[in-house]
Amino acid sequence: MKFLSGPRVPPLDLAAVRAAVALVEDPEIHRPIGELGMLGTVQVGRNGRVQVEIRLTTPSCPLRETFGAAVTEAVLSVAPGTTVDIAFGALDERARRDLAIALRGNDARPVLAPRIYAVASGKGGVGKSSVTANVAVALAEQGLAVGLLDADVWGYSVPQLFGTRRSPVALSGLMFPVEAHGVRLMSTGFLVPEGEPVVWRGPMLHKALQQFLADVYWGELDVLLLDLPPGTGDITLSLLELVPTAALLAVTTPQPAARTVASRVGRMALDARMPIAGVVENMSLATCEACGHGTALFGSGGGAQLADELGVQLLAQVPLDIALREAGDAGTPVVRRNPAAPSAQALRSMAAALPTVRRSLVGVPLPLSVA
Repeated sequence: MKFLSGPRVPPLDLAAVRAAVALVEDPEIHRPIGELGMLGTVQVGRNGRVQVEIRLTTPSCPLRETFGAAVTEAVLSVAPGTTVDIAFGALDERARRDLAIALRGNDARPVLAPRIYAVASGKGGVGKSSVTANVAVALAEQGLAVGLLDADVWGYSVPQLFGTRRSPVALSGLMFPVEAHGVRLMSTGFLVPEGEPVVWRGPMLHKALQQFLADVYWGELDVLLLDLPPGTGDITLSLLELVPTAALLAVTTPQPAARTVASRVGRMALDARMPIAGVVENMSLATCEACGHGTALFGSGGGAQLADELGVQLLAQVPLDIALREAGDAGTPVVRRNPAAPSAQALRSMAAALPTVRRSLVGVPLPLSVA
């Protein structure tokens, strides 16, 4: 008697499965887990299910679900129809320490990105942080690796604008940025309870900025945006020293009072030989959602006048509309939440045309030593 059998199932290639999973990137470190020592055993259980062991940087990894989905997808790419079981563990203390040392490398002050923009304004309330957040997301949507450092230590707003408040993961003294909407973020708002004031003086501010730059694993960035506090105080001066390759991006409104104080920030940058990428005029018009008509609530011409004073380009005139305000309240930048809004279109166009400027080496100390 002959028995009919179904199609023969090819044997599972565990080496191919392991190789595929090893290429999965850690969602915070953005490097393959096989390279990071985070991939444990890969085997087939008695029931034919593929069992994968992943060693996380911390047992309470906030991106565990995202991680698991990526590992499952990798297994299925070489073994379609397979059932996958993922066992999450954690690196032991020695492995965590070794990984932190490997990620730090030998550079005490690594170059963070080839393009760094310090977004500044003379006074508060001109929408500087909102401009920074939306430009960051628009650049990330271009496929760039983008970081945003919220250097406005006292008046941080990046957690609200990006809709996230979770604490960053730390690995033997090395912190990983919090990622949201495709942008790698760091802010004092992630380190203190919501509503608690930050009462720091100059030396503490300088130390905090040093740690945000040197003790945060930003990875390989294409662009880093620095959201500065208003004015020309300690933080701005510290960043000029800590990030000498940054270019200034000045934000103002059309109002003369905003333009006048913004010109002081521009003058400070010029005196420090810091290049200026351009000027952004925010709240140029208040746009009516029903009729599309714009009203110059804050006057007109301030952005163009500031650009002329500084000898740079007026990069954008961003209207004030309801979509922009609602997006900030909702924690999703308007370029992603409502891309058809006039404000979103202006911000996305500006991000696409953001110039790359280089600082002159005149007066800049070079890291040279006698051999």
